[in-house]
Amino acid sequence: MKISLDELLKKKLTDEIIIFPTDTVYGIGCRMDSATGVEKIYAVKRREGKKPLPVLVGNRDDAKRLSENFATYAAYADAHWPGALTLVVRKSQAVPDYVTRGLDTVGLRIPDNAIARAILNRFGPMAVTSLNHAHEPPITRFADAEAFATLVDYTLEGGNLKTVSSTVFDVENRKTLRQGTVVVHALPDSDD
Repeated sequence: MKISLDELLKKKLTDEIIIFPTDTVYGIGCRMDSATGVEKIYAVKRREGKKPLPVLVGNRDDAKRLSENFATYAAYADAHWPGALTLVVRKSQAVPDYVTRGLDTVGLRIPDNAIARAILNRFGPMAVTSLNHAHEPPITRFADAEAFATLVDYTLEGGNLKTVSSTVFDVENRKTLRQGTVVVHALPDSDD
């Protein structure tokens, strides 16, 4: 169902999945604490079951709560958040294993999009991935996103977006896993 941001923010989300714009591409997401929602995302995307989902957050406090040592990546966050950089960090126990598929790391990002941040600040951290079927290009046009509307609970329009997904950077190994528009230069080891 197509819905406005104001209408969505009045809802109570539990296991619903939604399509919404980010600063890069359209995302499909659910509350991070919904195992049912996470499994729905895998089904809609036809995503490989062992591949983890990233988590989008609306603010740094949530990022700190979901990671073991924010200080190890604070400089990257300072330089690029909100923005198109997903940081792979050691997860805290607050991140469910069904989101990370048992890995001890999680990809975190604060998107630079007012609609996305309003959703995240209202409903909390969300497991979100690009809207597309696995191995197909991410959706950047709302007209294309609407093809998925019958497979999700709510769809929010955000116009046409950029064509490049976020850069994914593994903080612990100081390695770019996927290059997007953000170029990350490894920082020197911290004394923490």
